[in-house]
Amino acid sequence: MKLATIRSVCCSVRVRASRPGSRFSGMSRGCLPVGTTNSRLTLRTASTVTSRGTSPTLTANFGKPFKEDEWSECSRSVGEVVQSTKEAIATLQRGSPDIQPLLVILQAGENGTMLEINKKVAGKIGLNVTQICLAKNCSEDEIIEELLKLNDDPKVHGVFLHLPPASLTSRVLNALKPEKDVDCISNLNIGRLVRGDMSKGFVPPMASAVLDLLGKHDASLKGKSVLLVGGQGPLRLALQCLIERSGMTVQTNHWNSNSLKTQVLQADAVFLLSAGNMDIPPSWARPETVIIHCESALEPDDDLIDMSSISGLAYLTAVYRAQNVTHGCSRWLQEQQYRPWNLRSCKLQPLNPVPTDIEISRAQTPKPVAQLAEEIGLLPEELEAYGRNKAKVQLSLLDRLHSQPDGKYVLVAGITPTPFGEGKTTVTVGLVQALSAHLKLNSFACLRQPSQGPTFGVKGGAAGGGYAQVIPMEEFNLHLTGDIHAITAANNLLAAAIDARMLHEATQSDKSLFNRLVPSVYGVRKFSPIQISRLRRLGINKTDPASLTPEEVSSFVRLDFDRSQITWQRVVDTNDRFLRKITVGQASTEKGQIRETGFDIAVASEIMAILALADSLKDMKNRLARMVVGSSRSGEPVTAEDLGVSGALAVLMKDAIKPTLMQTLEGTPVFVHAGPFANIAHGSSSVLADKLALKLVGRDGYVVTEAGFGADIGMEKFFNIKCRASGLRPNVMVLVATVRALKMHGGGPNVSAGAPLPKEYIDENLSLVAGGCHSNLKKQIQNAHLFGVPVVVALNVFKTDTQAEIDLVCQLAKECGASDAVPCRHWSQGGRGSLELAMAVKEAAGRPTNFQFLYNTEMPILEKIRTIAQKVYGAEDIDLSPEASSKIDYYNQQGYGSLPICMAKTHLSLSHMPDKKGAPTGFVLPIRDVRASVGAGFIFPLVGTEPFAGWSPSAIDGPGRKEVASCVFRLPLFHQHALRVRFG
Repeated sequence: MKLATIRSVCCSVRVRASRPGSRFSGMSRGCLPVGTTNSRLTLRTASTVTSRGTSPTLTANFGKPFKEDEWSECSRSVGEVVQSTKEAIATLQRGSPDIQPLLVILQAGENGTMLEINKKVAGKIGLNVTQICLAKNCSEDEIIEELLKLNDDPKVHGVFLHLPPASLTSRVLNALKPEKDVDCISNLNIGRLVRGDMSKGFVPPMASAVLDLLGKHDASLKGKSVLLVGGQGPLRLALQCLIERSGMTVQTNHWNSNSLKTQVLQADAVFLLSAGNMDIPPSWARPETVIIHCESALEPDDDLIDMSSISGLAYLTAVYRAQNVTHGCSRWLQEQQYRPWNLRSCKLQPLNPVPTDIEISRAQTPKPVAQLAEEIGLLPEELEAYGRNKAKVQLSLLDRLHSQPDGKYVLVAGITPTPFGEGKTTVTVGLVQALSAHLKLNSFACLRQPSQGPTFGVKGGAAGGGYAQVIPMEEFNLHLTGDIHAITAANNLLAAAIDARMLHEATQSDKSLFNRLVPSVYGVRKFSPIQISRLRRLGINKTDPASLTPEEVSSFVRLDFDRSQITWQRVVDTNDRFLRKITVGQASTEKGQIRETGFDIAVASEIMAILALADSLKDMKNRLARMVVGSSRSGEPVTAEDLGVSGALAVLMKDAIKPTLMQTLEGTPVFVHAGPFANIAHGSSSVLADKLALKLVGRDGYVVTEAGFGADIGMEKFFNIKCRASGLRPNVMVLVATVRALKMHGGGPNVSAGAPLPKEYIDENLSLVAGGCHSNLKKQIQNAHLFGVPVVVALNVFKTDTQAEIDLVCQLAKECGASDAVPCRHWSQGGRGSLELAMAVKEAAGRPTNFQFLYNTEMPILEKIRTIAQKVYGAEDIDLSPEASSKIDYYNQQGYGSLPICMAKTHLSLSHMPDKKGAPTGFVLPIRDVRASVGAGFIFPLVGTEPFAGWSPSAIDGPGRKEVASCVFRLPLFHQHALRVRFG
């Protein structure tokens, strides 16, 4: 080797002249002063992807001045790394054409040298460079604030901190995301380097450049000795680790050491770290010794002689930095791909007798939700934690995994239930515990969120039960992440807007209303987009408020509500029976605008149904806008958009649209989202929860969701409404049955909640079981086959069931057309008790399906209702009341005739008569009224001859489910027994 000195860009350039020992310094080239009023001076961007031409010849300075026509080892290395990095970027862009690696230089002061160096390199490689200049005296907090913005910007793939050493505090270094720390200065990246784990970290660019040049001088580095003089921090530590890892020996020393001369004489290479004006006299070193100046930081106000005087090491360092940016971009793209699960299940130790639900829940410690999210492949930025145990999941996940194949889609429904419910939620939870924790198959449960009404009423919570439940139970059943409160706020905002609009229209002139709706702001009057939309619906194609005629102004400002046809009510998430009917407007300030109205329970709001069916924030906003809240006196529907509040409603719901992530007792993931009724809505959790889960589980995974009430209601609506809205197609349906329900449908005596069970339900009775199997169970299996979906019967076993009864149900279920029928003991054993069910579902889901809808939405409303009544319920025909008939005509006239049907009927019988068990036939189904949820997107006929004056406490779907009447609240406000049992 020959004596050589290499100066980096990271100092004012000093090059060794031909006469040994002499130095010269360059002339200064400063930045023009820039005025500023805050710490951030300027943002300078250089997009160099389209640069043309070749760069000037680059030479390193090995003991002589620079000459443009002389190539050196440094320039060869620059060319090699440039070429390999260009090829890496081309490979990235073949897979992701829109990707463009971006380096951001964050510096103090206005010096543009560092930008120019990296810009020249970037132009040859094909990446972008941006420079952010803070004030020279910027504070630590100002730097960190800028770093946090860069951390959150997905377009930034590397950040270079070009700051004075005093500004590079631990807080600053560790505020930078390690995956964007391309100069390897954060503690985490230095730690990775020391450990030799470079799968996620980076090699410091200057260290790479120095070792590259050293290798070019002598290909055989093993056994060489290197001396590091001066310096401290990341560069010194990185060089020491990398040199030792290359097979060389390393010694360190300081400038004032007495042994420095001796060590220099013995070394094959000397690296001068942060040397400043210090240098090694030539007489100290052997002729073949390589001496390299490497200073790790360029002060932002340093002056350089000019760009042509910058050493080749500066460019080589910039090239390796660009390579790190490319690696960072590649890793980011890999992180955006689907991640295989690494789920750690939580062990269960079931006790006998089985403790109460709350005792079981509190005995199990859930994993932190961030850990669960990482195990199932969620990125940290896709999670919004609500405490330790639950979190919202960002909808951006759908964009990230848009090309990922969906998993298998499993629906859990039930036979027509007893007033006690048959355990669909516990079956759902037990099934996913079996699939994930025991069969090691990715699976997700998607459940509805419970309402406070049933939670504090007779039925209690909705987290499942026994050893098949979602934890923590209290958090699941109470408030959760506030979605129902958001629905309450949005619903009541709309109700308030209706009454306020009627008051203003009754007490003000057209001109005064117009001035309120389209106020003059700084002398300018403009229509909002939502007002322009209303004008279009009125047939007024004008955008200038001043151009409207008096007649057009009147049409625009007056909704002219028919007070008797207002259908929108206020809501409260409590069973408060005295709010069923109220009188509003009695204060003197309301100027006599008195009317009767009432309260619904919050989860019966149409906004809840919209939340469950929307597939994006935009779709939800459009649905909210379409909600019909009443009619004008001319018979025209009045919508939320006519009132101008649809945007406000969407803002209130912007967080509620994100599903909430929780876990089962065995640590498997659960999405809890939405809770629409199964009587007046479609009774299943959200489309978005299912879609997110289907992407997360992967091609071979399973998403298990449930539908409310019996299959004649919940399953039918799930298929005809939810699957139509989502575009998703189920692979298999699990039909939940119990021996006691089958005995009831086989002719057993009536049962009621709170009363002791008759002996027929406790003692073995095979004839009653067989009667229930041949009637209700068989009919519900046939109903599933109408949609082309295979059925697996899950017999939810109770301790009173005998083995003969269990065997009989499984045998007869298969004879009635089920693909399989298995007993389930998840309540007492957890996932292990549902292993047979999991294997049966896996087998059935692997078979081809021929899913089809029951009816075409273009059929007339009357025929769609008749189709459901005859094919699903077993009715001979339907009987339409005059009111229902006129409503159908009205909906056809308004263009709502192509909406699907959502039947509102009792859940206790396939017919409209709660006492008719089994599978009634030959009856005529009366349709008392027909209503529309235009925003949600369905027509709901009211089945029966009596108005919905109320629903009994048993009108709740399954143990712990939440279906209660929309506005009657027969359940007590605080049922003490339920509180004691459920919440200790």
